[in-house]
Amino acid sequence: NGAVPGERSKQDKSVKRGNWGNQIEFVLTSVGYAVGLGNVWRFPYLCYRNGGGAFMFPYFIMLVFCGIPLFFMELSFGQFASQGCLGVWRVSPMFKGVGYGMMVVSTYIGIYYNVVICIAFYYFFVSMTRVLPWTYCSNPWNTPDCAGVLDRNLSSRAALNLTQLLNTTQKRTSPSEEYWRRYVLDLSDDIGNLGEVRLPLLGCLGVSWVVVFLCLIKGVKSSGKVVYFTATFPYVVLTILFVRGITLDGALTGIMYYLTPQWDKILNAKVWGDAASQIFYSLGCAWGGLITMASYNKFHNNCYRDSIIISITNCATSVYAGFVIFSILGFMANHLGVDVSKVADHGPGLAFVAYPEALTLLPISPLWSILFFFMLILLGLGTQFCLLETLVTAIVDEVGNEWIIRRKTFVTLGVAVVGFLLGVPLTTQAGIYWLLLMDNYAASFSLVIISCIMCVAIMYIYGYRNYFKDIEMMLGFPPPFFFQICWRFISPAIIFFILVFTVIQYRPISYNEYVYPTWAISIGFLMALSSVICIPIYAIYKVCRSEGDTLLERLKNATKASKDWGPALAEHRSGRYAPAFSPSTESHLEVQPLQPEKGQSEEAAASPMQGSNGSAHSQDSRL
Repeated sequence: NGAVPGERSKQDKSVKRGNWGNQIEFVLTSVGYAVGLGNVWRFPYLCYRNGGGAFMFPYFIMLVFCGIPLFFMELSFGQFASQGCLGVWRVSPMFKGVGYGMMVVSTYIGIYYNVVICIAFYYFFVSMTRVLPWTYCSNPWNTPDCAGVLDRNLSSRAALNLTQLLNTTQKRTSPSEEYWRRYVLDLSDDIGNLGEVRLPLLGCLGVSWVVVFLCLIKGVKSSGKVVYFTATFPYVVLTILFVRGITLDGALTGIMYYLTPQWDKILNAKVWGDAASQIFYSLGCAWGGLITMASYNKFHNNCYRDSIIISITNCATSVYAGFVIFSILGFMANHLGVDVSKVADHGPGLAFVAYPEALTLLPISPLWSILFFFMLILLGLGTQFCLLETLVTAIVDEVGNEWIIRRKTFVTLGVAVVGFLLGVPLTTQAGIYWLLLMDNYAASFSLVIISCIMCVAIMYIYGYRNYFKDIEMMLGFPPPFFFQICWRFISPAIIFFILVFTVIQYRPISYNEYVYPTWAISIGFLMALSSVICIPIYAIYKVCRSEGDTLLERLKNATKASKDWGPALAEHRSGRYAPAFSPSTESHLEVQPLQPEKGQSEEAAASPMQGSNGSAHSQDSRL
C-alpha cells in the first residue's frame, strides 16, 4: 500500500468516505461476498451432474479466462475512482445506466437472499432441542406416506428383500421434506395463493435484517471488524463437518460419486456452459458489490494480487464444500441401501431437506444441525453485507453532500427497513415460489448483459490504452499481458457464450411437480428486464442532455470521460489528471476528496459545485 518513492508525505486516505482499517478486512469482506450459499448448495450438485472430476477441468479453465480477469477489472475500476457503482461511470457518463442496473440487481438479490438467511435462522433456533423435529413421522403435520430413516415402521421392514425395500424408499416422503413443506412453509398450491404470513419466518426475517443493519451501522468501519468472524468461521464449521463426514460408513462412496471423472461429458457444451455460469455467478461479477468494496481501498493497494487470492479461495471453497456435502449424503445412501443420486439434491432442497435428514442419523444430531445452519447463516450474511453496502454507498456517493455523508447510518436503516418490508411477501405460504422466481430470473441473463456492456464500455469506449495507463498509475505496473488479452477479447467472448447458452438452455421454471403459470414467468422476465432497461433509458437521456449540434457530437460528448473522472484524492491526480491550478487548493481537495478537481473550467471556478458526486456533471450544471 506504500506511496510511490518521493511521495512519502502522502496520506493515501479518504477523510470523507473512509477506508478499510487494513487490507485483511477488504480481502475477508470480498471472500465473504464471493463465498455464499451457492458454493454449498449449487456447486457440488453441478459437479456430480456434469461428470464429477471431469467438471473441474472446464470449471478452472473458465476461472482463469473469465472469472479472475473480470474480478480484477471490477476491483481496479472501483479502486481507481474511489466511487460506488454509480460514481465510477464518470468514465463514460452515457453508460451510467449500467450502474443503475447493478443497483436493481443488488436490490432483488438482497430481498430474497435475506429470506433464505431467515429460514436458516429458523432451522438454527429449532435445532436447539434434544430431538430434531424432522427426525420422526409421529408429528401432527406428517402424512401416511411419511417414512423416516429412523422410524420403527421402516426398521421393522428390515426383513423384507432388497427390492421391496428399494421400492419403499423411492416412494416414501421423508419427515424432513414434510417438515419443510407442510410445517415450515405450510406450502400453498399456487404462486398466486399467498395465504397467510408465516409468523415464525417473519420474526426470523426481522432478526436477520437487524443483524445486517447492526453490522453495517458504521459502514465499512463496523462490517470490516465483523468479517473477521463471519468470513473465517464457516471454514471451521466446514472442517468439523468434513472430519465428521469422512469417518462415516459410505462416505467414500459419496465422495467417489462426486469426484469420479466421466471424461465423455467434457465434449458436451452444457458442461462448459454450466462451468462458465457457475464461475460468473459465484464470484458476484456485475452485482456492483466488487466495485463498491474496492472503492474503500487505498489508492495504491495491489488489487491485482487480491483478485487472484479471492477468486481462487472462492473456487477452492466450492470444491471443499462438495466433500462435506457428499460424504454425509453417501452415508445416508448407504444407510438406506440406495444410489447416491436418489438422495442428492441442490438449492433449498439440499440445505433444508436432504442434508438435515442425513444429520438425524448422526449421534448428537442437534449439535451438527446447529453447526450446519450457523454456517449457512454466516455464508449468507457475508454476501448480504456487501449487497446492502452497495445500495447505501451508491445513494450516498450520488447525493454526495456533507449532510447525507454524516447521516449514512440513517440511509442504511432506511434501506434495511424497505428490504424487510419487500421481503414480507416471501414469508407467506407461497413465498418459496416467489423466492425461486426471483432467484431464476432477477439475477440470471441480466447480469451477463450488464457485465458484457461494462467490458465493452471500459475497453472500447473509454479505451483500453487509457485504462491500462490508469492501472499503471495506480499499481505501479500495467496489467499483465494475459489480462489485457482477456479483457479485450476472451472474457467478452465467454460472457457472450454464457448469454447464448442461457437462452438456448432456457426452460420454464418449476418447483418439484408444480409448474409456474405463464403470468408468473412473465413477471420473472419483467424483473430481469427491469435491470437491463436502465442502460438504454439512461443512455438516451444522457445523449439528449449532452451538448452538440448533431447526434454524433452529442454521442461523443455523452461517452467522453467527464472532467471529474480520475483518482478521488488531489494527491493522486498526476499526469493527465493533474490539476490546472495552483497547489494552494490541493489542501481543500484533500479534505473534500469526493469533489475532484473541476477547476479546469472557468464556470466551475466561478460556481463551485458543493459535493456534486457524478449525479450532475460539470456540463449538466451549466445546463
